[in-house]
Amino acid sequence: MTQITLQPELERARLELGYKEWTEIQEKTIPLIQQGKDVIGQSHTGSGKTAAFGFPLLEKTFRGAGLQVLILVPTRELCEQVSTEMLKFSKYKRNSILAVYGGVPIGPQIQRLPSAEVVVGTPGRILDHISRGSINLHKIRILVLDEADKMFEMGFIDDVKHIVDSIPRERQTLLFSATISQEIHDIVRHYMRQPEKVKIQDYVDKGKMNQEFYAVDSRDKFSLLVHIFKQEKPELAIIFCATRDRVDAVSRNLNRQGINANAIHGGLSQNRRKNALDMFHQMKVGILVASDVAARGLDIKNVSHVINYDIPRSLKEYVHRIGRTARAGSAGKVISLLSPMDHDNFRVIYDDSSLNIQQMKLPNFPRVPYVVSNRPFRQQRDFGGRSSLRPPRSFSRKY
Repeated sequence: MTQITLQPELERARLELGYKEWTEIQEKTIPLIQQGKDVIGQSHTGSGKTAAFGFPLLEKTFRGAGLQVLILVPTRELCEQVSTEMLKFSKYKRNSILAVYGGVPIGPQIQRLPSAEVVVGTPGRILDHISRGSINLHKIRILVLDEADKMFEMGFIDDVKHIVDSIPRERQTLLFSATISQEIHDIVRHYMRQPEKVKIQDYVDKGKMNQEFYAVDSRDKFSLLVHIFKQEKPELAIIFCATRDRVDAVSRNLNRQGINANAIHGGLSQNRRKNALDMFHQMKVGILVASDVAARGLDIKNVSHVINYDIPRSLKEYVHRIGRTARAGSAGKVISLLSPMDHDNFRVIYDDSSLNIQQMKLPNFPRVPYVVSNRPFRQQRDFGGRSSLRPPRSFSRKY
């Protein structure tokens, strides 16, 4: 194992935070960052990359020297998460670390920016500050692009380029991403200097991940979901839905069934999103109903179940969703609810034999009310809950 030496203040904070051993991404990237090299870190959410770049960049940050480090992230939630971790790391160095994102008043950010030494920000709000002249990027010595693939998938590529062009060329650039797309190759070619590439193995233990799906009529999908929760009794579960309206409806109806759940999506206020995440992290509410965008990049530990209420539109998004469970040696289960409208999306996912997704026999379950926009969803009279759906022939591999 590589011997890593940190400054005493950071080492003290590290030990208090319970970092007994370095993860693979930390062990391989921290020495490179300490040496001042540009680094490309290819790793999945939950691998420990915030500490991988956080500790060594704080070693290079000086109090009272102005803004020296900019960390770009794709979402507000990840911005909060990374800045919170950085504050923990700098407990004894007492660096000024500021989270800068949209959806909240800009005034307090403008007031605090002149004294900030590390800024964690989303591209849109950083550009807003650049246009207002309220952020000084002239002393930036380290730039971090975190969850770069997610930023570019969300359409921030031009914003990121604009921001990077506003930063001194003499800097250290660190890029972390689960996948390396052509857009990332372009960023590397234009903005990084002979970067060292570090790629780690998938953090998810697929051997301990049980992947299942049920073919169910769309009218029975919510009733089946309630039945699954009552049978499985998950400790922490994330339910993924395709739209904000679906997230709200599923969350609302679960609570009507006595199953405590919180919703999180981009249409909610920042305070509501933060509160939902805090309650989930603290296990006060064990179910999070989420959209893909709101959940991107979040490191949520100990998730026992991932449920695809709506099937994602791509194999890549499916893999990203299921990566929330079966981490670091823990077991996990993925359950997908497949209605006729999901068949096209599911076909590519199901045909990937490496995923080993098993079809489950549809159980008998009672049908329960489901209200959409405060109007009852029309139900069939048969309360047996067994669907007459037959899977398409293209799914014949395991059916």
